[in-house]
Amino acid sequence: MKDKLSSVNWWCFLFLLLPVVLYISCSSSPRNPTTDAGKNDDKNILKQKPPSSFSDTITIDFPAAVLYTPDSLQFEKLKAITDTLIFESIIHEYFYQMKNSRIVLKKYYPRIKIIAVKNARYLLFKKAGGQKEYIDLNTKNDPSGIFIFDGQKAPLLVDMTNME
Repeated sequence: MKDKLSSVNWWCFLFLLLPVVLYISCSSSPRNPTTDAGKNDDKNILKQKPPSSFSDTITIDFPAAVLYTPDSLQFEKLKAITDTLIFESIIHEYFYQMKNSRIVLKKYYPRIKIIAVKNARYLLFKKAGGQKEYIDLNTKNDPSGIFIFDGQKAPLLVDMTNME
């Protein structure tokens, strides 16, 4: 009986000791791992989208889906500041997201006009009540995107991957 009791005590001891050991081992690791703060490696810097080369404004006063993409100079600047493989991957992804978005819009919302914006910086949405809403595309960090506008409410930036 004593052997059985000591065996149970041993397992209880191990069971209680395990969380303590795990806690100590996890808490002894540094909370903020050291980084090379002096390094200014371009690949580790969060990059912002370069500003548009244009200052034109596109006015939209009807229900529409506005697809925006970088202009040619902005495209080249993005390419210069982004790793080649990452850039190609992003461009590939945006191309197919835009293609899918157009297909979905034409299939499910055939009356919505699709506007492609490339050589403009500002979008001016005029609501039915006379209110206006400006959008500066330089403030949108994604190189490409879609705004949905119904003519009544404020334009909505939508997720291209979930257009359905």
